[in-house]
Amino acid sequence: MKAKEQRAEKRADKRTEKHTEQRSEEQPAHILAGRHAVVEAIKAGRGINRILLADGLRGPSVHELRDLARENGVTVDVVSRAKLDAAVPEGVRHQGVLAYVAPVAYVAVEEIIAAARERGEDPLLLLLDGIEDPQNLGALLRTADAAGVHGILLPRRHSVPLTETVARVSAGALEYVPVARIGNIAQTMRALKEQGFWIAGADMAGEELYDRANLTGALVLVIGSEGRGMSRLTRDLCDFTVRLPMRGKINSLNASAAGAILMYEALRQRMAKVCHG
Repeated sequence: MKAKEQRAEKRADKRTEKHTEQRSEEQPAHILAGRHAVVEAIKAGRGINRILLADGLRGPSVHELRDLARENGVTVDVVSRAKLDAAVPEGVRHQGVLAYVAPVAYVAVEEIIAAARERGEDPLLLLLDGIEDPQNLGALLRTADAAGVHGILLPRRHSVPLTETVARVSAGALEYVPVARIGNIAQTMRALKEQGFWIAGADMAGEELYDRANLTGALVLVIGSEGRGMSRLTRDLCDFTVRLPMRGKINSLNASAAGAILMYEALRQRMAKVCHG
């Protein structure tokens, strides 16, 4: 009986090993390989962070892919075929085309605003200017969900995209906080101002203390990069800037920590406004 059990265990182990080998040859979840797969993903509205094309690739299908990418604001980089080969497991045919996809689909800014107003709430948006650390983005997403932020605006350039790391750090918040990818930050800020939004930027030399500024109404909170803060143009386009009091030797906070304080201050003011009618 014991020998029979050992043989059964060996067969089970072999099945497990075979299954593991098969999985290792599968395409990673964050990568799409092949021209047709990438084209269809763009047409379906799937969140695409970046497309890689093999150097020298030509033909009608490549032109279609480039046109679709341009229309949807997706970055296309031309790289060596060796780089594409290294990005996928052996046996996966990429046909000279790879796409890095987001764990969830990006949404339009207009959709975020409409959803907030349908709930009878003043939209509260978080605009991230140059956040490049996925840990910070994940942490900001988690706080945004807790503080009732309606959506995050993420530039296509000089910002970390939505990745598996971001999703993991967000602890599930990425499934609930919509993220819009925006092209030109300045154009987006101007368009939101025309829609009645006020824009408040976090700055070490901000003109108002964070808890004395009015963070109610339709509002965009802007958080700058981990090291440089907001760009000069972004700062100039803010309606006002806010600062956090610093009593220690370090003169700035981590982007996710500063963002958390401001998001919760906005929530506190909004809750107080509702309570006092």
